[in-house]
Amino acid sequence: MSAPTALTLRRNAPFDLAPLARLLAEEADLALVNPSAKHPFDPLEWQEKWLNELDDESFYLLDETGNEVGFFALRVGIGPEVRHLVYVFVAEAARGGAGEAVTQLAEQAARDLGALSVTLKVELDNEPALRTYQSAGFEELGRSRGMATMRRDVE
Repeated sequence: MSAPTALTLRRNAPFDLAPLARLLAEEADLALVNPSAKHPFDPLEWQEKWLNELDDESFYLLDETGNEVGFFALRVGIGPEVRHLVYVFVAEAARGGAGEAVTQLAEQAARDLGALSVTLKVELDNEPALRTYQSAGFEELGRSRGMATMRRDVE
């Protein structure tokens, strides 16, 4: 097994969902990221419904060649000092060991946006993601309807 690919971050500005549409072309991948979204991926739906708040910020994860291999968004949480991590996706080819890098990049992006903490929800049956967030120091706040709510201070 090769070493994990080094990932970098690119803010989604100007707002462009074409790379996300490519990443989430498979129905199973789209359902994993957002079970409520329509398949096939609809950029207008995402712009109007899922990434529509003025303070939403979204980011692409890039591999060493500059190709988009992942995505996440940071929505304003409870208060402007909290960012809620949503819609996290990493392409299968880039997944081996990428969890730690993705978490670090998301935390840095949240800090850059003025956040003091990051919250997220993760499905309890998504063991790799749950372990990644636990390893990164996210504290579990509670469990409900098959989801764990987690939080980490990033100041």
